[in-house]
Amino acid sequence: MQVSGPTGAMAVVLAPVVAHYGMGSLAMVTVLAGVLVLLAGVTGLGRAVTFIPWPVIEGFTLGIAAIIFLQQVPAALGQSASPGASPLVAAFRAVLGVDWSVAGPALLVTVLVAAVMVVLPRIHRAMPESLVAVIAATVLVVALGLPVARIGELPSQLPAPVLPHADLGALRTLLGAALAIAALAAIESLLSARVAATMSPTGPYDPNRELVGQGLASVTSGVFGGMPATGAIARTAVNVRSGARTRVSAIVHSLVLLAVVYLASGPVAAIPLTALAAVLMVTSVRMVSVRTVGRLLVSTRSDAVTFVLTAVITVGFDLIEAVQIGVVVAAVFALRSVARRSSVTREELPGPPRPGDEKIAVLRLDGAMFFGSAERISNTITDAEHPDVKVVIIRMSQLGMLDATGAHTLAQIAEELESRGVTVIIKGVRPEHRALLANVGVIDSLRHENHLIDSLDDAVEHARSHV
Repeated sequence: MQVSGPTGAMAVVLAPVVAHYGMGSLAMVTVLAGVLVLLAGVTGLGRAVTFIPWPVIEGFTLGIAAIIFLQQVPAALGQSASPGASPLVAAFRAVLGVDWSVAGPALLVTVLVAAVMVVLPRIHRAMPESLVAVIAATVLVVALGLPVARIGELPSQLPAPVLPHADLGALRTLLGAALAIAALAAIESLLSARVAATMSPTGPYDPNRELVGQGLASVTSGVFGGMPATGAIARTAVNVRSGARTRVSAIVHSLVLLAVVYLASGPVAAIPLTALAAVLMVTSVRMVSVRTVGRLLVSTRSDAVTFVLTAVITVGFDLIEAVQIGVVVAAVFALRSVARRSSVTREELPGPPRPGDEKIAVLRLDGAMFFGSAERISNTITDAEHPDVKVVIIRMSQLGMLDATGAHTLAQIAEELESRGVTVIIKGVRPEHRALLANVGVIDSLRHENHLIDSLDDAVEHARSHV
């Protein structure tokens, strides 16, 4: 059900490329980006979207909705957007510089379309409210002769296919731009697909298949001199909100556009731009779930910060950076949470006490011993004041994760304790951790290999032989 095509975000990324290298670079960059997206799908990189946290997705969606709404403000006021300005700046300038003699008719059309889209579903759900609203607005504008901007004349035919070509130097120059465009196309397409999956009951989607399809579409578009293809969240949302249930709806969308170019360019030219702006405004508002936003804001502080930060960066700065920064911030919060849950606990020796047991300390490691928690765990063990302890048993059976930093820190702990005359016994090493301990020298730091024991009872008995 995802609808693909040119998007405002892609236009923002392409604008400096075309300005710097000329219109001739558009086809080549589009083909290069398409090939890169296609390779990402073939190699299975599409699954990387599953690592994007829910707050980032919702923040990105909220930011996209805000951008879509802000982009329509100038058109809704009968103005043209400021060239090169961000949607927020363009909307702000449009409001400050409003000319009510021009804005009055435009606002009338905008309010009419929005009202039809809001009221019509309550009367008859089966009718496509956006289409009915646009037709009604067009009839009103033509009948009353309202002075509002219209779509205007459309090209009556498609451009002929031409395979773009460039020398090796130009390819190297354009490759960096193609990488950025491919990254945006992949991220936006996969997020659009994921948003569509959450909005509709059609079930899961295959991210790698999505990338393969988008890559092929971009290559084809480049051959015809077009822009890179990417999943369009706004159009996809309109598609789902209009009752789409299968991918046939996206095919119909393409066929209708093709028919418009060849058969209906005259009637379509009369559609007021303010009507389309109103459709996108209503759609952008519907993209945002107030309940979801509320749940995120009251969930946890880290999730709320990630959500708000992603949305703000999406609106104010850059779409790709918003997702990247959102993922990094979410990862930092997640690592901090894991580190806080990692701990060292001293346990009682099993069985009845025996003389000398006070010289044995059993320390259980819980959670994860990695770069985020290794130093704190090390300080907890080595800084403890236990002057009578002669043997330390480190239980690792409850340790879920161990990385190279954690293993190296464990070796340092063993060396530090052994240098104080304290015997170190490591108990319950998991099979997946044993090779890592050997590789970083933990086993070498023990007095002998027999101090690596699987059973707690055996470890305690061996410890008693040292006291």
